Amino acid sequence: MSKDEILNIFHKQLRVDIEPQGYKREKTEYVVRHVSNYNEDGFISSSNINEVNAHEVIRSELKYFNEIGQGFEWKVYSYDQPTNLLKILEAEGFEVEDREALMVMEINEDHPFLNFDLPANLREITSMQEIRELIQLAEMVFGEPLSELEKRLCRDKLQNPLSIFLYGIYENEELVSAGWMYLENGTSFASFWGGATKQEARGKGYYSSLLKVRAQKAFEHGYRFMTVDALPTSQPILEKNGFECLAYSYGCQSPKQSIPKYK
Repeated sequence: MSKDEILNIFHKQLRVDIEPQGYKREKTEYVVRHVSNYNEDGFISSSNINEVNAHEVIRSELKYFNEIGQGFEWKVYSYDQPTNLLKILEAEGFEVEDREALMVMEINEDHPFLNFDLPANLREITSMQEIRELIQLAEMVFGEPLSELEKRLCRDKLQNPLSIFLYGIYENEELVSAGWMYLENGTSFASFWGGATKQEARGKGYYSSLLKVRAQKAFEHGYRFMTVDALPTSQPILEKNGFECLAYSYGCQSPKQSIPKYK
């Protein structure tokens, strides 16, 4: 299957039709928006706008989310229209985050990942305490507080345990590398997240092992494509492991709202 064919499937399944857990999907003439059921930040996964109406639509979405007391992310991909959408969002006060590569790999029964023997110190993370340890590792590696992420991971694992799988690699019973994945309901995609590894544990193949265990689990559950939003530091490792870059994306965070969130 060509890159363009896979990208078309990705766009339809994970941007237009996606119904992620924890959100209410709302489709308008111009956007597909997702409102958090837990009063966390929402997001816009897809848009159908042009240079003529872009400012008006964006301001309308800012007004909508402001009225319900939620911030939101507008995810822009390199193939989105209009071509200057990032600049328009910036002009409307959005903060544009660093570029990420959309990395995708197709997997079948002959894929080498499925025959990979996992290291003995790799195990599944299932308890809330283990998730807390994962968050502590990620906070140390990425240098930012992740309390909202911790709440979401714990909630999703408790409410729908077969939708999310988390894995860690341990040295002397200390978590040194971890990642998780969501099996995106109603799609052909498993999305990989995390990949945090302590500095002193790098260079041992842990990142690749975490890719492989997640791919094995995803295939076991009938998923065909693995996807990662990769920073430049991760993209070469993913390419080495067989992932291909289909596009680039930018997370655009809405300006802070002027009203408090509803309780």
